[in-house]
Amino acid sequence: MNKKVILISSLPILFFLAIGFALFFGLSEDKSLPSNLIGKTASKLPETTLPGYKTIPVDAITIPKIKIINFWASWCGPCRAEHPNIEELAKLDINVYGVNIKDDSSSAIKFLTKLGNPYDGIGTDKNGKIAIDWGVYGVPETFILDKLGKVIYRHPGPITKKILDTRIAPLILSNQ
Repeated sequence: MNKKVILISSLPILFFLAIGFALFFGLSEDKSLPSNLIGKTASKLPETTLPGYKTIPVDAITIPKIKIINFWASWCGPCRAEHPNIEELAKLDINVYGVNIKDDSSSAIKFLTKLGNPYDGIGTDKNGKIAIDWGVYGVPETFILDKLGKVIYRHPGPITKKILDTRIAPLILSNQ
């Protein structure tokens, strides 16, 4: 009888452990939606910027250099978490452009003032139209463009140190 009570009382613990393992291993796989922009010339970028910041150059996509386009917002927790890694990307010999999406200008400026501005130019996408053209479905989302302005990589979600070191940096180095 005592063993039966112990077994029954252990079932909820075993159940939650099983769910925890399933979530851990299921969420650790890369199951991101593919971008239909891979291999195509990137869409246009915003022409407006935050007050006091450099705009994204009109010819940014065609500059013969590797480019990073990072869609972000001040209200986005994962954007805050990935920001140090965007700063690391900015130290490389590439152009890093930020597109601030559906955000209040003063909040975006406070975000950059507090965390730093790693961007070579910033565009604002108040209504999300530019993001839709890029196929963005959430922030943060980052695209790598080759020297010809073609999309070679898309990363939905925050760029972690591991992703930076194992995926993005090698891709940038192999395309320079």
